[in-house]
Amino acid sequence: MTPLRGLPFPLRLLAAAILGGVAGFGFAPYGYWALTILSLVLIVPLFLSSETRARAGWIGWVFATGYFVHALSWLVEPFQVDAERHAWMAPFALVFMAGGLALFSAVSFWMSRRPGASSFRQCLLLIVTLSLAELARGYVLTGFPWAGVSQIWIDTPVAQMLSLFGPFGLNALTFAATFPIGSASMHPRPFRGLVQSTVFTSGLAIVALSYAAMRPTVHDGPHVVRVVQPNAPQNQKWDPAYAPLFFSRQIDYTAAQPRPDLIVWPETAVPAWLGSAQPILATIADAAQGTPVILGIQRGDGPRIFNSMVYLDESGNQAGLYDKHHLAPFGEYVPFGDLMGRFGIHGLASTTGHGFSAGPGPQLMDLGRLGQALPLICYEAVFSQDVNGAPGRADFLLQITNDAWFGTRSGPYQHMVQARMRAIEQGLPMIRAANTGISAMIDPLGRVTASLPLGEAGYVDAILPLPLQPTIYSRTGDSVIFLTLLFLGAIIRFSARWRANY
Repeated sequence: MTPLRGLPFPLRLLAAAILGGVAGFGFAPYGYWALTILSLVLIVPLFLSSETRARAGWIGWVFATGYFVHALSWLVEPFQVDAERHAWMAPFALVFMAGGLALFSAVSFWMSRRPGASSFRQCLLLIVTLSLAELARGYVLTGFPWAGVSQIWIDTPVAQMLSLFGPFGLNALTFAATFPIGSASMHPRPFRGLVQSTVFTSGLAIVALSYAAMRPTVHDGPHVVRVVQPNAPQNQKWDPAYAPLFFSRQIDYTAAQPRPDLIVWPETAVPAWLGSAQPILATIADAAQGTPVILGIQRGDGPRIFNSMVYLDESGNQAGLYDKHHLAPFGEYVPFGDLMGRFGIHGLASTTGHGFSAGPGPQLMDLGRLGQALPLICYEAVFSQDVNGAPGRADFLLQITNDAWFGTRSGPYQHMVQARMRAIEQGLPMIRAANTGISAMIDPLGRVTASLPLGEAGYVDAILPLPLQPTIYSRTGDSVIFLTLLFLGAIIRFSARWRANY
């Protein structure tokens, strides 16, 4: 019996919950990635000390719940915008979301615990199944990959591995680098097991650092882009007393000299519906003085409403339109919206039963001499598969967002991290305009070359970097990672059966 098995099971559950909470410190705005790594190492002995598969599942669920409660604590912020109507939902939303997402981990821990099998084989199974669980979390029920463990690496050279394996592949590599160290305590010769696992982890680190050092040089392009940030708090954004102020700010920033090659306003930046916004669009075109403008606006099409991006060309004419296709559940729409609406439950960003309608899918937008842009509205930048689903190779990524919904603590910073990840994965620069921040120019290696801080009104002119060659991940997507994990899982499973029979 290991020392951990001598502890009462409730204490082991408490330890798992604490480790999960500590792991959340690896995410922005903290960035203490070493704490996440330490937590991943230490959860393995707790997993291996579980006497039954059911107890292993509970360890995984409690660990992941603590992890998500901390990492996703920003989820309470949208409910504070209209606190009188929605504040009561906040704790339930956070707890149920965290507990629901943790079910993926619980299944992984349950599947991987094999009493009587070697700790090493169980560790390998946990690496594979938890990596598959995280991949499933990014896809099932429209997906929610926020707080994937790969996000902790954004300010380290390890992040460049995203261009090879994407976020789910980097998740798997992170588990592979940490779990064997944790399983060393269960090795027949613990010191030997620790040395072997540390050597393996060091090898992975050397490969990651070497690859980062070999990444190509990023070159500046010939175009300058102006990113506008009006800093409109969500509870004032549509208030008739404040909306003209925020619009006036954007007009002033748009008219400022010297002239850029493109001006980008954030999501839902225009306080009118597209069908009735022609006088407002004319005012914007006058302020732009012949410079093309990208802006966020809502539009209606019969009973359907869309969260849209519009491109005004040099003449001020509408030359491009994109409708957001990956909508935020319970934000922009509510499942079974008409039924839920009878109980007064609507999407936070919509007051109609069905909420917003989804656009047809990823598409490119031709911005003339600037090239082809891949439009992303807010939440869409969270999904690597959406970016990979574009019908062709873009010259740059273009995200407009209203991060005022995410408050001022962790949400906007974590959203920014994921935008940087998409740039690395594709080898493309990203223009990012956020209502309250963080607005930025991001180069193809995920580095921020110019930005406006959170909660500050203003604009920034930045050179648009040139794209790099297509990355391996941009060509393969998640299918190779998925198939590789399935193959490894099959090898581990059948090798154990072969040993049992022979």
